[in-house]
Amino acid sequence: MFEKSLYDLIRGLRNHKGTEKEYINESIRECRKEIRTNDMDLKSTALMKLTYLEMFGHDMSWASFNVLEVMSSPKYRHKRTGYLAAVQSFRRDTEVLMLAENQLKKDISSATPTVIGLPLGAVPHVINPSMANSILSDLLPRLTHSQASIRKKTVVTLYRLALVYPETLRPAWPKIKERLLDEHEDPSVTAAIVNVVCELGWRRPQDFLPLAPRLFDLLVEGGNNWMAIKLIKLFATLTPLEPRLIKKLLPPLTKIIRETSAMSLLYECINGIIQGGVLEAIEGSTEGEEVARLCVGKLRGMMVIEGDANLKYVALLAFEKIVRSHPHLVSQQQDVILDCIDDPDISIRMRALDLVVGMVNSDNLTAIVGRLMRQLRNAPIASSADDPANDRGRAQGVIPYAESDDSDAEESLRPAEQTSNQPPSLPEEYRVNVVRRVLEMCSRDTYANITDFDWYIDVLVQLVRVSPATKAASALEDDNDGHQCDDAGRRIGRELENVAVRVKSVRSEAVEAAQSLVLIDRKDQMFPASGNGGQGVLECAGWLVGEFANHLTRPEDVINSLLHPTALQLPSRVLVIYLQALPKVFANISANDQISWTPARKTLMSLLMARIIHFLEPLSTHPSLEVQERAVEFLELMRLAAEAAAGTETGAAEGEFTEPPLLLTQAIPALFSGAELNPVAPGAQRKVPVPEDLDLETPINPNLHNLLTQADMEGFEAEDDDVYAAYSEPISSYQIEPQPVSAAERLDAPHKEPVSYQNATEDEYLDPDIVARRKAERKERYKDDPFYIDPDAQQGSGAVTPLGSIVREGNQELDLDSIPIMDLEIESKSASNEDYSRARSPRRVVKRVEIMGDETLGSNLYDSSRDEVESSRPSNGKGKKSLLQVDSSGLGSLSLSDEESGRKMTKLDIERKEQEEAEMKKALMEVERLRLEMQRASERLEAKTETTVKKKKKKVRKAEVEGAVVDMGGGNDNVTEGVDGEKVVKKKKKKKAKADDGGEGAVGEGAEEGVVKKKKKKRRQVVMDEPAEATDA
Repeated sequence: MFEKSLYDLIRGLRNHKGTEKEYINESIRECRKEIRTNDMDLKSTALMKLTYLEMFGHDMSWASFNVLEVMSSPKYRHKRTGYLAAVQSFRRDTEVLMLAENQLKKDISSATPTVIGLPLGAVPHVINPSMANSILSDLLPRLTHSQASIRKKTVVTLYRLALVYPETLRPAWPKIKERLLDEHEDPSVTAAIVNVVCELGWRRPQDFLPLAPRLFDLLVEGGNNWMAIKLIKLFATLTPLEPRLIKKLLPPLTKIIRETSAMSLLYECINGIIQGGVLEAIEGSTEGEEVARLCVGKLRGMMVIEGDANLKYVALLAFEKIVRSHPHLVSQQQDVILDCIDDPDISIRMRALDLVVGMVNSDNLTAIVGRLMRQLRNAPIASSADDPANDRGRAQGVIPYAESDDSDAEESLRPAEQTSNQPPSLPEEYRVNVVRRVLEMCSRDTYANITDFDWYIDVLVQLVRVSPATKAASALEDDNDGHQCDDAGRRIGRELENVAVRVKSVRSEAVEAAQSLVLIDRKDQMFPASGNGGQGVLECAGWLVGEFANHLTRPEDVINSLLHPTALQLPSRVLVIYLQALPKVFANISANDQISWTPARKTLMSLLMARIIHFLEPLSTHPSLEVQERAVEFLELMRLAAEAAAGTETGAAEGEFTEPPLLLTQAIPALFSGAELNPVAPGAQRKVPVPEDLDLETPINPNLHNLLTQADMEGFEAEDDDVYAAYSEPISSYQIEPQPVSAAERLDAPHKEPVSYQNATEDEYLDPDIVARRKAERKERYKDDPFYIDPDAQQGSGAVTPLGSIVREGNQELDLDSIPIMDLEIESKSASNEDYSRARSPRRVVKRVEIMGDETLGSNLYDSSRDEVESSRPSNGKGKKSLLQVDSSGLGSLSLSDEESGRKMTKLDIERKEQEEAEMKKALMEVERLRLEMQRASERLEAKTETTVKKKKKKVRKAEVEGAVVDMGGGNDNVTEGVDGEKVVKKKKKKKAKADDGGEGAVGEGAEEGVVKKKKKKRRQVVMDEPAEATDA
C-alpha cells in the first residue's frame, strides 16, 4: 500500500483546486488509519500531515494520545515531530497533559542537547500552574548546562513559568542572577536574561536596583542594539527610584543619540530620557537645555530626512512627551508638525492633532486654529466608498489593467489608485476630534491664550457650519441618554454659553451669534446643507436668547422662530430649553411700561399670547415629563396674561397715556429677573451643607406608579393631532445635489498657490458673510485713524475725517467755524519729541478683557474638588491584555526576597524550603565525598614514591611543639614526637602499615615546616615526612 508523505499531501492540495474540502476529508480519514498502526515511521508521517492540516483550521485534538506516543519515541526525528504537534494542538486543559509531564521531565534531564531543546521549546506553550511547580526542579540544573543555547532556552522557559505560576520565580531568581553577573557568560544568554529582567522590572523595579552596576556595564559595552533597547527601557523604570542614576546614565545615552545610525535605538534613547525623568531632573540647567535641543533636533531629522511614516509617527509620540517640559523647543518645530496635520495617514494626523494642543500659546493660536479650520472647510467628507475595508480591488490585490509597454497605463488605474491634488477626505470621527481640539486649545486656562474674543465667537459660528453629522436618536432615547451623547454641536454651544457668561464685554456679540443660530430664516446659512451637524448647539443657543433677552436685536423674530412648527421636531432636551426661553423673550417684549396701552399694542400682545397658548397646548401631553411640566406651567401663565390683557381698556384719545397691565410689565418680568448668574466651580456644590430635615426617601406622590401605568395604557395618539404627527413621521432631510463640472472648467480654473500657516488669512477658514461683517466692524473702528488705509476706498487713502470731508467738498462754500481746532501743546511735548527721530504709526492697543472666575465656597485658592470630579468620571479605557494570553498580575505582588516583602510563608513554602535545604545538604555531602575520594587517590599516588610512613595512634588531639600547632586528623594519624621527647598518642588505623627502617616518625627540628590542617570530620589521612626529616629522630 502506497502511503502519502507530507509533500504528496501538499502536491495533492494544489492539484485539487475547487475540491480541496473533499480531498482534505479523505486525507484526514487516511491519517486516522495510519496513526493507529504500530509502525512509528508511519505514525510520525501521519502526525506530520495532521499538524499541517491543523494549521488550516482542522481539529486534531482527537489525536492527543498519539501525539504523546510519537513524543516518547527514542528517535530524534520522531520526537521532533511529536513535540511540534504538541505545540500546535495541546492546550492547558488537554487531558493527556498529565501523562506528558513525565515525558517532559525525562527529556529535560536528557544528556543530548538536541533532545533537551525540544521540551524547552514546547513547555512555554502547554504549561499550567501544576506542571510549572513540578518541572521547576528539572529546569534549574539546565541553567548550568555546558551549551549556551540550552541555558538561553531555560531562561526564557523559566520566565513563562513565572507568568503562569509566579512562585516559581523565587527559587529560580538566584541562579538567573548568577548567570547575569557572570562576565564570561555567553552574550546570547546575557541578552535573554536582560530581556526577562526588563519584562519583570516594570512590575517591581525595586527588586532589580542591586543589578544597576552590571546593567550599566552591559549598556556601556554595547555591541547589541536589541539588548541596549531593553536596558534603556529598564533604566527608565529604575531612575525614579534612584535619582543618582540620572547623572550616570546621561553621558552614554547622549553618546548613543549622537553616534547611532539605528533609528529604533535612537528613538528608545530619547524615549528613555523622557520616561526616566532625565529631562525633568536636569531642567533649568545648561546641560538640560542642550540635551533637550539634541533630542528635538534628532526627532525633527526623523520626520524630515527619513520621510518614513512609522518614524514620523513615533517622532510625534516623543514630541508629545517633550512638549510637557519644553514647549518652547517643540513650538520651534511648528512647520513640520503642522505639515503632519494634512498627512494622508489618519493616525499621523491624530498624533499631530494631540501635539499641537500642547504647544499652543497666545502667539500661534490664531495660526494653528486657522490651519485646522481650513482643513475642515476644504476637505471633503469621507463616505463609505472611501473606506479601505469596502474596496474589493484592494482586497484582491494588484490587478494589471494595461500591458507593460502601454504608455497610457496610468489612465487604466482604478480611481482609488490615482493620485489627486484634492485634499484627502476626512472621516466623521476625525472631524469631531478636530472640533474638540480647537475648543480645548482656545478654552485652556480660562481663555488665557485668546486676545480677541470677537474672533473666537466667529470661529465658533464657523465650527457650527462645518460640524459633522451625529447619529439620529428618538426623542425618548435622547431624553434618557442625553447626558451621555456628547456631540460636537453641544460642545460648541457650551463654549458659546461660557463666553457669554464669563466675558461681559462680548456678551452682546455672543447673544447675537446665538440669535443667528436660533432664527429659522438663517437655518440654511448657519448649518450644514446635509445631515444634522451642529444641531446640538441649539440647546445652548436657546438658553442664551432667553437668559440674556435684553441683548437681542430682533426679539420678535426670535420668538417667531421659537414658535415655529419645526421646533416640535427637536429633541426633548432642546425643546425644554425652547419652552424655558419663550416666556423670557415674551417678558422682554412686553416689559416696557413707557409705551401706552394702545389698541395696536393690545392687539399685538393678544395675538402673540394666543400663538404661545396654541403652541403650548399640545405639549401638555408630551411623552417627556420635563416638556410636560414646563408646558403646563407656562400655559397657565399665558392664559392669565391673556385674561389680564383682554380686561385692560385701551386709551380713548391718541395722545392720552394708558398704563399697560401690571401682569405684563412687572409681574411676569419679575419672575425671570434677579441676581445675575455667575459660573460656579465644579466642586462648590459638595461644600454646601445638607439640611438636617431634608428627606429624599419619601416619595412625593405614592400613587405615581399607577398614574404612569394608566397614562401608558391610554396611549398618546390622535388622527388630527399635529404634535403626534411630528413625533411619528420621519424628519425629511434636504440635500442639495452637487452641480456637475466638466473637465474643461476644471482645467481652466485658476491655480491657487498654497498659503503658509504663518500668513493665513481669515478668508481661508471663515465664510464670506463673517469676513464681510468683520471688515465692516474694522472699518468703523478705525474710521478716525489717519494711519489706517482702507483697501476698499475708491479715492485717496486714509480715513474720512471731518477736515477731509470739508476739503473734498470743493464746490461748496467752506464753513470755517466747522473746522475742528486741536490744542497741540507744542511746548509741553517738544522735549519728548526730541527722543524720536520720526513719528511711528500707532499700534492697535490690545483690548483688556475681564474674564469671570468660578464661584465657590470657602477659600478662593485652587479647588481640589475639581480633581475629584474629574477622577470620579468612569474611564472608558480597557486594560491591556498580555500578548501571551496569560494573566501575569501575580508578578506585581511577588517579592524576590521574603525579608523585604514581610510575607508570611505558607505550608507549601515551608515544605518547599525544607526540601530545597535537604537537597542542598545532600548535594554538599556528595561533593565532599567526591573531594575526599580525589584526595585519597592523590595521597596513594604520593605514598608509592615515599619511603617513610608515620605510625598512627588512637587518639586525636592537637599538640603544641615549640610554638607550632599540629592538627591531628581523625583518619590516618600517627604519633609525633617533639624536640623535648613529648609524645602525642593518636588513633590507630584499621589496617596497620609497615614501618620503615626509621621506625617511629619523630618531629625534630623540621617540625615547624610540616603542614598543619584543621579537619571538621574524622577521616583518614596519611602524613608523609620528607626524607631528610625521617632520618632525624
